[in-house]
Amino acid sequence: MAPSTVDYTLYLVTDSTPAILGGKDLVAVVKAAVEGGATIVQLRDKTSDTSELIQIAKQLHQVTKPAGVPLLINDRVDVALAAGVDGVHIGQDDMDLKSARKLLGPGAIIGVTANNLEEALEAARDGADYLGVGTVYATPTKENTKSIIGTAGVQQILSELAAQGFGSVKTVAIGGINAGNAQRIMYQCAATEKQLDGVAVVSAIMASHDPKTATQNLRKLISEPPPFASSTSKKQLTRNDIVAQLPDIIKRMAERKPLCHNMTNLVVQNFAANVALAVGSSPIMSNNGLEAGDLAALGGSLVINMGTTTPEMRSNHLKALAAYNAVGGPVLLDPVGAGATQHRKDGVKALMAGGYFDLIKGNEGEIRTVSGAQGVKQHGVDSGASQLTLEDRVKLVTGTAARERNIVLMTGATDVVSDGERTLTISNGHKYLGEITGSGCTLGTTIASVMAVERDDKLLAAVAGILMYEIAAERAGIREDVKGPGTFVPAFIDELYRVRQECVNGDSRWVDAVKIDVV
Repeated sequence: MAPSTVDYTLYLVTDSTPAILGGKDLVAVVKAAVEGGATIVQLRDKTSDTSELIQIAKQLHQVTKPAGVPLLINDRVDVALAAGVDGVHIGQDDMDLKSARKLLGPGAIIGVTANNLEEALEAARDGADYLGVGTVYATPTKENTKSIIGTAGVQQILSELAAQGFGSVKTVAIGGINAGNAQRIMYQCAATEKQLDGVAVVSAIMASHDPKTATQNLRKLISEPPPFASSTSKKQLTRNDIVAQLPDIIKRMAERKPLCHNMTNLVVQNFAANVALAVGSSPIMSNNGLEAGDLAALGGSLVINMGTTTPEMRSNHLKALAAYNAVGGPVLLDPVGAGATQHRKDGVKALMAGGYFDLIKGNEGEIRTVSGAQGVKQHGVDSGASQLTLEDRVKLVTGTAARERNIVLMTGATDVVSDGERTLTISNGHKYLGEITGSGCTLGTTIASVMAVERDDKLLAAVAGILMYEIAAERAGIREDVKGPGTFVPAFIDELYRVRQECVNGDSRWVDAVKIDVV
């Protein structure tokens, strides 16, 4: 098979260790996987002696060759030659690519592991047919991973390959990929100029009790957009477009009363529930991940708030995230105090590796941490003084949203919100919002409530939630009965309710206060 015609959609890497393969027969598992739709197979075996490896390779080739599926050998060029298979996969500590090519010839398929951009570019220059890009996520099948690069690292490599003229080199993501994240990886990496050609899996098939069905399921997932993918193209928004649609969006929310599932910090649960009721959604405050599946089926949205984070809470967050991702329910992440402690930084990484967030909101320090910036220090959960100019904030928010293929909101005196293509700034709000506990958390509740009903344009949903919230705060702040933060809170809830009722009654005068600019 010519290297240029290989289908890399679903790349199976074998593992014969008892922890993964168990008592199953390796050849039988590969046969089932090929029948289920695996498009390329790599024999990876670091323990068997040469003669045994050659024998196994020949047995596997009798399965793969009739099906038109290439068989590669990990590392061992000698075994590949002796068994007459289609090529090899070379790690960074194995034989160099040029030497392998001399031995195997121009018709062999040769792939190279690329843990970082430098390794990817070197392999591409040396003539690799494909790159195994990763490790994307932590994996039990390979202990000595140089680094976990995540989808952001994969995207960087893809973009630079295209920029430097290596767009024709095939790429597969590898490392911790399974049925729970394969769609998300393909979806997020599709935002780059060069897209992934497939994913490589190990235990997702090799450890399965039904490898054929597991393979069929993976093929189906890879070929379809994930449930949370946007169903419509991104329309350019003008200020007038946004203002014209705001009342109807809020009215739809009030009429539908969507469920807003809050996994929020203990400090603001009551406040968040009251805000949800005021804006027109139906709140449930549950930090139990075990009931998230039933709640996700009700068609609402989820807020994951890291305000009071613990290892147990993180586990519940991940369960709930998976449940809502599975049905396409909008999920908002509020990484409270993300840069304050190492535990919180680790928590952000774990959550972003564990699922897809339709929207991530936070102050400057929190969004910088989400973006992967180094040296971010937060004193508690407060935003602190800004370190960036507005231009820098716009660039950071837009870039992070493009990378994650979602909505990113950086709150501040001027909010910046973007979907990676369209970026807006909002200058509404009131100073009392910075003087009360939970104003950022309840903004998340408001936005998530709107996202539950406005799913076609998630950026528009976010903007509607922000403006409803901040204009209500402005109204409350100037009321005669408001003397300070203590009297502001009940007045603010009243004004949220008033904006909602005005929309229901067809009164749209509140949008006259909108302060928004399209960047």
